[in-house]
Formats: sequence, C-alpha cells, structure tokens
Amino acid sequence: MQLTKSLLLLAAFTSTTLAARVEGHERRQASTTSSTSSATSSSSGSYSTAGFGSRTASSGSGITYEGNVGNPYGSNMIQISADEAANYKYVAQISGQNSDPWTVVFFNKYGPTGLMNGWYGFSTLQFTLNAGETKYVAFDDDTNGGFAAASGSSIPLDASGGYASTWGEFDFGSTGNSGWSGFDVSAITPQNAGLTVQGMQICETTSGICSSITPDAASVDNAYTTAETDIGGVGGNISEDRRIVLDVTIDYQG
Repeated sequence: MQLTKSLLLLAAFTSTTLAARVEGHERRQASTTSSTSSATSSSSGSYSTAGFGSRTASSGSGITYEGNVGNPYGSNMIQISADEAANYKYVAQISGQNSDPWTVVFFNKYGPTGLMNGWYGFSTLQFTLNAGETKYVAFDDDTNGGFAAASGSSIPLDASGGYASTWGEFDFGSTGNSGWSGFDVSAITPQNAGLTVQGMQICETTSGICSSITPDAASVDNAYTTAETDIGGVGGNISEDRRIVLDVTIDYQG
C-alpha cells in the first residue's frame, strides 16, 4: 500500500504533467487498497475531541481528495499541553536541535475557499519553538496537511507565495484511504524555489519508522527531495486504526 504523496504533487492545478503522474499513482493505490487493506475508517473512540471544531465532510478522490478541514476552518488542528497529549488520538510532539527561535506553521491541504492551496499563507496554527522547548499539536480524524519550519520569525516563501522551507506532511485516519495514516519529510518546495533546505526528522513512536532530511539535504532517509517527485509511498504508512504520535525534530542535524 502506498499512501503518502508529497503535497506539492497533490497541487495538480499547478502542473498538468504532475497531475497525470499523480492520477496514475492514485489509480494504482485504489486498486492496492481494495485488495490488501482491511483497515476501517478511523473513529474517535474514547479519545478526546476537546478543542476541535465540527468536522467537515470529505470529498473527491485521488489527487482531488479533501479531508476534514475543520469548521470553523483550521479547527481540526489545535495546540495542546504536555499533560493533555495522552488524551488525543493523533499527536505531534515537536522539539528541536535549534539554538535560536524557529517558526513552525501548520496548514491543511485545502484552503478555506475550497481550493487545493492551503500552504499559500492559509496557516491554521503557528508558534515559535525556542531552544529546549517541546510543543504538542493534536489532529482530528481525516486531517491531511503539513507544517513548515524555519529559523527566525517567518517562513520563507516561493515566488507564488507558498511556504518554501522543509515540510513535514501528514494524513491521519484518512476516510479516502480506508483509515490509513501516513507521514513524510519533504524538501521539494525549498529545492524548487532555490532556497535553504532545513533539517527535519519525523519518527512514529510505535512503529519506529522515521523520515528525515539533514540541512541542505546532505543526508536523506525515507523522505522527499526533487529526485523523488514522481514516487509514491515515501515516508511512513500505517494501516492500523490506532493512536499515532509523531516525534518531530526540527533543525535536525543527523
């Protein structure tokens, strides 16, 4: 089963060539899902939903799939305390090897107007991560999106206004993928923009699966660079309907 796909590729409206590649991948993925996956759609069960807004209905399929973006928009992702983290099903715990303050910005795949442009300034959550800090973010079911991280008070932008630092990408309890979840680290946006590639590592705490890139993409492990642009399945793919905690390290040096 190949689940994860760089969100840059999912922006099919920007390139018909990339759209054709992704469409073919998604057709193969749908076939694989029906024959090999017995996972059921994720449900909240006994996990907390406190702080989330209402869930929005999913729509589309393949490259056009839109999951839950929260109502009000962006309320499918919330910052929580360390004490609250154990109560939520899908959590990212974010720390770093940074010695200076870094900005971390989260976004949905789809923006608030229903276009696949969530990373063009439509931040759902933003905070500063100082040296030695750990911060926690919880995600509601069927959330798909990413986060960008960079040193300083803002995220670099490409010529079109998109976040162009190294990304972490995620898909939690995807209704469109039979409840599967996935994650990866991607340097595609900064590389395409000719900008700095920051280090980042994401490890799923139960499986031990990791995806990482060191500064300037000097070392790449199970992660996206421009060389993997048309490849699916990079990163972590999780079929079980269970709690998922992503251990994120920004400014990862290896």
